[in-house]
Amino acid sequence: MLLTMEDYRSRARKVLPRFVFEFVDGGAEHESCLQANRDDFERIRLTPRVLRDTREVDASVEVYGSTWRQPFALAPTGLNGVVRPGGDGMLARAAAEMGVPFVLSTASNQRAEEVRAIAGGGEQWLQLYVMQDRRLAEQLVRRARTAGYRALVLTADVPVGGRRWRDVRNGFSMPFRVTPRIAWDVARRPGWALRMLSGGSPRFVNLAEQPGESLSMEVQASLLARSMDRSLTWDSLRWLRSLWGGPLLLKGVLHREDAVLAARHGVDGLIVSNHGGRQLDAAPSSISVLPGIVDAVAGRIPVFLDSGVRSGADIVRAQALGARAVFIGRPALYGLACGGARGVADVMRLLAEDYERTMILSGSASARQARASWEPAGQPVQSIG
Repeated sequence: MLLTMEDYRSRARKVLPRFVFEFVDGGAEHESCLQANRDDFERIRLTPRVLRDTREVDASVEVYGSTWRQPFALAPTGLNGVVRPGGDGMLARAAAEMGVPFVLSTASNQRAEEVRAIAGGGEQWLQLYVMQDRRLAEQLVRRARTAGYRALVLTADVPVGGRRWRDVRNGFSMPFRVTPRIAWDVARRPGWALRMLSGGSPRFVNLAEQPGESLSMEVQASLLARSMDRSLTWDSLRWLRSLWGGPLLLKGVLHREDAVLAARHGVDGLIVSNHGGRQLDAAPSSISVLPGIVDAVAGRIPVFLDSGVRSGADIVRAQALGARAVFIGRPALYGLACGGARGVADVMRLLAEDYERTMILSGSASARQARASWEPAGQPVQSIG
């Protein structure tokens, strides 16, 4: 019986080959940032209020004129096809059914137009990596705009890919190189192997302008290694604004001065994130810097959070410290590994039920009431910067 996020994680470990599970589950270098994301959430204790009317809990949040039924959305995650063929579409469809957005990664294995059609409605956002050839980003943004994507999320914390030792040791690469170790690993997971045989090896298809167009191996390798345009600066936001008229968010912000600069340069929202502990291993946890960033923007733009969220209580903690909502990464992939779109839906229902229970036990019927009245009994560690 799968009752907790750790249960889904354990099941995912059993159904995925080791090199795939560790690609999903691992972090950069010593994984101290990955661990800090969880440790600092656990340090926050919520002081409950009593004798309050919590017969009706309003979990919805308003974001850019639309209503999310839950205070979370699905974060952009790349190479979902290695977890399950068609994974991007499954994630999008499950999110649409839950009434929350799905953020499609530039490094997806299905095209933006295809994912939008599979979702059958709902709200989809596009996450953007800007590679050295900016024409790749330009055509992707144009296509997303035409397809009806609602918001653009510029990931800013990947000037170069983090050193992920688990992937290096496992020989994880695109395209897959079949070594004796990987062959044995795959043979021990026949269900995954059969799905890959029928669905085909995942490819980075979203950067190709036309369906069926092949990307060069150089581009594919650069995308997997997150080899991005390091000349991208604050002034580059004008270039993006010329391509995109909808909400523009900046993902990967951890320093309060960057939050101030983002608001000054017309960014419409921030996602406080350390990329799930997969980039700078010495970086602080997202939750530890959230209050300072919320304070820095002073309500001018909404602030969201990802990295380390594993429960409804974590969502409540983030909202209590000022986040409008959170984005979920690995938990959705654990669900995808366990049961495809249904597994993703089950994970989101688990989060929604846990969130409502935590709200009731904490004595609040809405996030607005929570922010106004909750007093966290403990604060996360402070970071330098």
